[in-house]
Amino acid sequence: MARRFVDLSITLCNDVVSDPPFLKPEITYQTHGETLGELGHFFPGITAEQTPDGAGFAAAEWVKLTTHSGTHLDAPWHFHPTQDGGKPSLTIDEIPLEWCFQPGVKLDFRHFEDGYVVTAKDVEEELARIGHELKPLEIVVINTTAGKALGDPDYVSRGCGMGYEATMYLTERGVRVTGTDAWSWDAPFVHTARKVEETGDTSLIWEGHKAGRDIGYCHIEKLHNLEVLPADGFTISCFPHKIKGASAGWIRAVAIFED
Repeated sequence: MARRFVDLSITLCNDVVSDPPFLKPEITYQTHGETLGELGHFFPGITAEQTPDGAGFAAAEWVKLTTHSGTHLDAPWHFHPTQDGGKPSLTIDEIPLEWCFQPGVKLDFRHFEDGYVVTAKDVEEELARIGHELKPLEIVVINTTAGKALGDPDYVSRGCGMGYEATMYLTERGVRVTGTDAWSWDAPFVHTARKVEETGDTSLIWEGHKAGRDIGYCHIEKLHNLEVLPADGFTISCFPHKIKGASAGWIRAVAIFED
């Protein structure tokens, strides 16, 4: 049986818009000859010409990120201090590994306009359309219009978002990892801010995230390439970097097909 892999992660780089400017990743690249200072800590006085291949020491990079840069997995601690009736929220280093390697399900919500808040009814109707009945621990990913907007100046404001009821619909059925190709699991802030200003209802802020207070779960943000996935029939791998006490961790999200 052949195994096929589909990369679902964005590339961390300096030049593609994937965050607001104040959260932009910064990568400084060093060539082989630019790391001779590091080499000198181990072999004082050695020159580039004296290295085995005459090319210098080693290429390296310095990277300035938040734990929410690039494709990443948010832990319940990111959403609220407690989960599941007052228990301390899990940090990213405490997430059960079995949550992060499970059959995947894709819900296609590209027909919803930017800023739309997906309801439980929307989720139910999409599951009926694709003929899928949710099973505990399946990883559910949301394909939005943001998937094709990565790098556009308005990427952060693109895509629909998952509301409280839609998120609870999934977690009440045993889903513990979800994901989106948008910047946030919730509707983009620019649209939510307008609704809050109009209604005064601050409970609209991050309502999908805040569902984690009631049932602890994780979600992946800034997925990519979801358009190529079928509705089901694949496994998602999304193990997070193990960062002590952190609210999120970077992942290399991959869909795996057994053909």
